Amino acid sequence: MNRLQEKYNNTVVENMMKKFGYKSVMEVPVIDKVVINMGCGDAIANPKTLEEAVAELTQITGQKPVITKAKKSIANFKLREGMPIGCKVTLRKDYMYDFLDKLMNISLPRVRDFRGVSKTAFDGRGNYTLGVKEQIIFPEINFDKVNKVRGMDVVIVTTAKTNEEAKALLEELGMPFQK
Repeated sequence: MNRLQEKYNNTVVENMMKKFGYKSVMEVPVIDKVVINMGCGDAIANPKTLEEAVAELTQITGQKPVITKAKKSIANFKLREGMPIGCKVTLRKDYMYDFLDKLMNISLPRVRDFRGVSKTAFDGRGNYTLGVKEQIIFPEINFDKVNKVRGMDVVIVTTAKTNEEAKALLEELGMPFQK
């Protein structure tokens, strides 16, 4: 069992039940999945950049990404419907807990001038979205082999019904929010 999963089972469930007055353990919100999306707008001109992005995302998550395609044609960007323009990975269970543990304890503190993640990036339904500006904060990425710094979106989907519940859950798990 993962360190983060153990923390959830041993302390988080208990604290959340006290804080929100849940009657059953099954009412306590849980992290459902983590979706990591990496957009590559320059893949239109150079398809090789998408292959590099896929390789890096595979290294970071330990799971093979799905290539995302354009939904609409946009003439100004020389983009046609169906062209590959990014990749995404959906992590669940062990992969998800491993990734979140690594993100919260290793990667985010490596960001220069890091003061914590935003408290307001919740969507109203208990999901949290986080933007990472560069993929080199992850320990698996070899800095010398990176030829372009790419960002990614990390969406943490929880079963919480409100932003307050989701924030409490992530705080208990150790998400470094701004003071």
